[in-house]
Amino acid sequence: MSDRDRNDPGSANEFMAQACALEAEAAERYAELAELMRAHHNSEVAELFGKLARIEGLHRDQILERMGWASAPDPATFRWQTPEGPETTDFADLHYLMTPWHALGLAEHNERRAAEFFERVAGRADLSADLRAVAAETAVEERGHVRLIQAWQARFPEPGPDWDEDLDPPAAVD
Repeated sequence: MSDRDRNDPGSANEFMAQACALEAEAAERYAELAELMRAHHNSEVAELFGKLARIEGLHRDQILERMGWASAPDPATFRWQTPEGPETTDFADLHYLMTPWHALGLAEHNERRAAEFFERVAGRADLSADLRAVAAETAVEERGHVRLIQAWQARFPEPGPDWDEDLDPPAAVD
């Protein structure tokens, strides 16, 4: 790809719209994952995903406040390179027996991708110095989230190789 990736914004408003969408999508997905884990009676992971949803929602609200927007801009005005934004967990990465260690691994991966997105924007020479500074500041915040999640994950033991073995798996009903 060129120096300017399809995900990369061309203006400050576009950048903040993408940042807002990134946080909103992450909040929505974490809330969905929390519900899915509740449905599988995995309350510990459900609670963790719920907490992550609230944190991402706060980030979205901070962007809205900073920009003076009453609501998030329409995400249809841009396209992510991937099917979803950099900070959104893919449902394919989920398992109903996952542990908090796994859930935090997904969150860490998402925060790292978000940091890389903002670092790429901060490194673009064709953008204004102000926009690059905001992107760099946001990247630093995302790297802080990576470290925070790594610290949370360190509190949980890494599961053994048979963590997903279920001697009584749920029955699929069509």
